[in-house]
Amino acid sequence: MSPRVRTPIILGSSLQGGNWVCVSIDFWSFFFSSWISWFLSSKGNEYFCEVEEDFILDRFNLTGLNNEVANYPQALDLITDQLDDDIQDEFRGSLDVQARLLYGLIHARWIVTARGLAKMLEKYKRAEFGRCPRVLCQQQPLLPVGLTDIPYEKSVKLYCGRCEDLYSPKSSRHGSIDGAYFGTTFPHLLFLVYPTLIPPKSGPADLGPLSTAAGASSSGAGAIAGELARSRRRQKEEAPMIAEGGGEDINTANVALKAERYRPKIYGFQVNEIAKLQRWQEAMRDRQVKRLEEMETQGAT
Repeated sequence: MSPRVRTPIILGSSLQGGNWVCVSIDFWSFFFSSWISWFLSSKGNEYFCEVEEDFILDRFNLTGLNNEVANYPQALDLITDQLDDDIQDEFRGSLDVQARLLYGLIHARWIVTARGLAKMLEKYKRAEFGRCPRVLCQQQPLLPVGLTDIPYEKSVKLYCGRCEDLYSPKSSRHGSIDGAYFGTTFPHLLFLVYPTLIPPKSGPADLGPLSTAAGASSSGAGAIAGELARSRRRQKEEAPMIAEGGGEDINTANVALKAERYRPKIYGFQVNEIAKLQRWQEAMRDRQVKRLEEMETQGAT
């Protein structure tokens, strides 16, 4: 169902002044109070939070978006429920696409404000973005992040603050969301504003009361133990396959050098502490690569 189709529903009839009068309601007005509420209730849009109307109506917050979105004035009117009803249906179809794009770009700006961060924090504590699949991350909740701030380039990814790696969403609906709708800054700014939320590198993460309400505690130790057991079984099953394959043609040093690392940034600048840690990690990696090259050279001779 789309908000641009406003079909009245006939509930019945009543006798008024000696005449039977049809009683109906507006289907759209009955179920949704605004375009934004319809958008947020649509399947696949669970990652988004509600952008306050005051933020959208402040034109300063929308600076430059008129160059990114076609039919910008009409798309903005649709989002704020001020669009004229006499617009042709053919135009409404394309306008709906532009309204989604505009709302996504506004959303990326909203979630790096104090109120936007607070709303996304609630979703993070409820683990609405999913949990890290790595066993040793112990069900660490994830945060959405974009690899670029330019729309139509990269889809959204999920960032784990514990292993500092990226993952693709499990659902194809979420995997098709544009990463620009969350931007490259959001998760790292969240941890900068709320430093107590920075997850430890070992042990369970403490996210406060919301995580318990969401059932995180019930899926804690038992789920982690089960994952560890399944991981050990997979390793035992895969070990003979690796031995049979040989792997003689694989150059481990080259593979390590080609591995791409994710670099957290806030407004385009690398986070200082993480940047220092990554420089140290890369120096250690270079040492390991050198040792691998020496071992592979000795093995070849």
